Amino acid sequence: MNGFELDPRLEKDSISIMVTGLCDVRLSRDARWPWLILVPRRAGIAEIFELTPLDQVLLAFEAELVAKALKEVTGAAKINIGALGNIVRQLHVHVIARFEGDANWPGPVWGFGRAEPYEDGKRDEFIAKLREALSS
Repeated sequence: MNGFELDPRLEKDSISIMVTGLCDVRLSRDARWPWLILVPRRAGIAEIFELTPLDQVLLAFEAELVAKALKEVTGAAKINIGALGNIVRQLHVHVIARFEGDANWPGPVWGFGRAEPYEDGKRDEFIAKLREALSS
């Protein structure tokens, strides 16, 4: 599709759970936080303002759908949404469920401790719940 290639670091650090109209919705492999990453499937885009106006609207719409589904599935106290891109320049939007008392609450998730992998069964069950919530 239009020359889009996923950054190798995003490929390594996350798993695709669904493709929407614009984005590849990916689950972070770090089990400490329920953490989704939306990657617009457009080549050469590093910033939201580089998307077409229609794609900007789609990204906002899809981020809202993903945030609502993540809150519904996890019961999180807070949903954090951010597009930083200081290390991985390819445009991607983080949608992270946070809970009082989680690892590094209320501080940021970036650069804190070491990633903890999901157990296969728990990861697969979580993905199934997310897909169901995103499909309804």
